[in-house]
Amino acid sequence: MVVGLEEKLRAMLSETVGRCVDFNTGILLSGGLDTSILAYEAAKCVEVKAYTVAMKGADAQDLKYARLVSDHLRLEHKVLEFGIEEVFEALPKLIKILGVFDPMEVRNSLAIYLGMGFAKEEGANTLLTGDGADELFAGYDFIINKASEEIEKELRHLWKVMTFSSFDIGKNYGISVKAPYLDEKIKKFAMGAGVEFKVGKRNGKLFGKWILRKAYEGLLPEEIIWRAKTPIERGTGTNILPSLFERKISDELFNERRELYFNVDSVRIRDKEQLVYYEVFREVIGPPEATGEGRHCPCCTSVLREGSKFCRTCGAYPV
Repeated sequence: MVVGLEEKLRAMLSETVGRCVDFNTGILLSGGLDTSILAYEAAKCVEVKAYTVAMKGADAQDLKYARLVSDHLRLEHKVLEFGIEEVFEALPKLIKILGVFDPMEVRNSLAIYLGMGFAKEEGANTLLTGDGADELFAGYDFIINKASEEIEKELRHLWKVMTFSSFDIGKNYGISVKAPYLDEKIKKFAMGAGVEFKVGKRNGKLFGKWILRKAYEGLLPEEIIWRAKTPIERGTGTNILPSLFERKISDELFNERRELYFNVDSVRIRDKEQLVYYEVFREVIGPPEATGEGRHCPCCTSVLREGSKFCRTCGAYPV
């Protein structure tokens, strides 16, 4: 029965990816399970180009694995290494697109923004992304250690609130973004599969996305199939940004600005990284408006999405 489902999932992904690719297709390749599977399926159809981004001076873990996958599949692989100058250049455009100053969202989307810009310059018209795989197949570490009923509950909540910045960023660049895992057939399959197909144990360690791993076992390198979930900020190295901003901004200036924005805008700034993003947000969008129906964030006054546990604008959690 399990084998049958693995084959069914692989056939659906093959057909879905086949519909997504054209002669100028690229993939934002992290070397994680999700994008590696898409690269495998796309390479069967076209000469897909792989793009990976990494921050200079950081331990960008994706580089090693993306190179492994590219070598295995014989892909044309291009790497963009960016520094703090490129970060500051990108922030106004990115934050205007996203409409947020949540540090986690900005930090993660920054890599996507720079990667898509790089791919566009290299001639890509269509880009494949792995969006949706973690949400649909229980890829997050904070989920897989829970009881089955709790996992189901968490996943159902994620399915209601999941959003992906890659679509808005792609639109900004004039790139067609394709996310095969969000195809209706794949979504229906994932939502109907039990927890036992999403979470499994190997050598005493729990893994999410179990059926995806088993479906492509033997087709991709073992290091890829059993790679642990690596958040995009660690994979691309943007996780060093908080420490960079910590050194760049004095405590005196931070305290002064934090008090100013609380008094003037009713916005509570948590740390120096968020201060950087908020000042850009304030310049390109303006202070958050405490208008609209529904609950308002206690940290930035923005209207919260119904049922959401966190504020998408500033990242406050729990709210």
